[in-house]
Amino acid sequence: MTDLLEQLRAAVGDAHVLTDPEDVAAYVVDWTGVHTGRALAVVRPGSTDEVAAVVRACRGARAPIVPQGGNTGLVGGGVPDGSGSQVVLSLGRMRTVRAVDPVAGTVTVDAGVVLADVQAAAEAAGRLFPMSLGSEGSCTIGGNLATNAGGTAVLRYGMTRELVLGLEVVLPDGRVWDGLRGLRKDNTGYDLTQLFVGSEGTLGVITGAVLRLFPATPRHATAWVAVPDVAAAVALLAVAQERAGAHLTTFEIANRQALDLVLAHLPGAVDPLDEPSDWYVLVELAATEADHGLDDTLEAVLGEAVETGLATDAAIAGSRAQRSALWSLREGISEVQKVEGATLKHDVTLPIADLAAWTDAMGPRLQQILPGVRPVTYGHVGDGNLHYNLNAPVGRDDDLRAAAAQLSTAIYDAVAAADGSISAEHGLGRTKAAAAASYKSDVEVDLMWAVKRALDPEGLMSPGVLVPD
Repeated sequence: MTDLLEQLRAAVGDAHVLTDPEDVAAYVVDWTGVHTGRALAVVRPGSTDEVAAVVRACRGARAPIVPQGGNTGLVGGGVPDGSGSQVVLSLGRMRTVRAVDPVAGTVTVDAGVVLADVQAAAEAAGRLFPMSLGSEGSCTIGGNLATNAGGTAVLRYGMTRELVLGLEVVLPDGRVWDGLRGLRKDNTGYDLTQLFVGSEGTLGVITGAVLRLFPATPRHATAWVAVPDVAAAVALLAVAQERAGAHLTTFEIANRQALDLVLAHLPGAVDPLDEPSDWYVLVELAATEADHGLDDTLEAVLGEAVETGLATDAAIAGSRAQRSALWSLREGISEVQKVEGATLKHDVTLPIADLAAWTDAMGPRLQQILPGVRPVTYGHVGDGNLHYNLNAPVGRDDDLRAAAAQLSTAIYDAVAAADGSISAEHGLGRTKAAAAASYKSDVEVDLMWAVKRALDPEGLMSPGVLVPD
């Protein structure tokens, strides 16, 4: 592979082809610390032309490529396998905001632009890019697009695929498809943009995107609400949708176990309510400067909820600092789980009407498999997405690891029985590719493979990711 390394250095410069173990270390392990691999090299191109040159060189040497954005994934999709033969193609140097058009409502960016920087560019133009994730300070737009990321504003604005108008992609043969068109309407063929969204690097390397912008929403009304159970949370969602309409932006859920972890491990975290509850929801309304009455609307929603028994208590943010404190309780959950010990993560979607019955049945079933296992449940009631994570019984990390396969199978079987999905917004990566295929029909798997073989006949793009070997 010496010749390949020389070609890669010629393409991007010596300083941007990393082979020293210390330099490579951060690129071959994912955010969870669970998925670790070995790389032939990490290559850091600075432009689309350099990405294309890298892909052509790797294709000539038949070296597999693993595109990587901010490396904040949770399912091993952005790290190499253990063979030491794969080239990690990091887009981290491609961080240019190419154009902002506030009239058309678009922003055009390199794939390596950090999500928070896209939000900032939109804000500077008086507009809003609504995608919001806990990792927004480090995840990149290319990774968001490749995994069709979700987040806390999906209820109002939709998944990533609903926020993108056009893409620029380097194909597996090194050609560049320039689809950077900010058109709302284009019925001239297959929707190639949507083909690459959610493809997890298996069909090409996303290098640029045209994204949708929206009117800024500087007004917010936010509350942390205690609810007796998931059924009450679902019923409260319906009340909030009816009373708040399009202003309802966020409707998150968390169980008491999740809040307890945050209170124990997140510096400065404070329980905003006097009495504990089994479940909580974070509700937020958002509006433009021209819209008034958000606080009154939220108070009306919560008043009805208390009167009908859907809520037992609530804390309404009265300032930006209080709003930030409430959000920290929700956004801190994923981070503090790492501190608590061994964790088994699941990212599932269910029909909203089935959320309560599913969670009620799932808890006892898992206790039968591993007594003392601690479900840390949180997510997005508004779109049916639960992060149904499991922490080990106290002091028994090895027991969780030993029972992991059985626990995950029980969860996936129950999701499939409810016509849900085993991956809502994290993608499949290496971790879930085989499992997802086992729950899909032969026809669906065949169609996925037909697309993969058509664009990447040599199987060099992210092998083992999304579609199983």
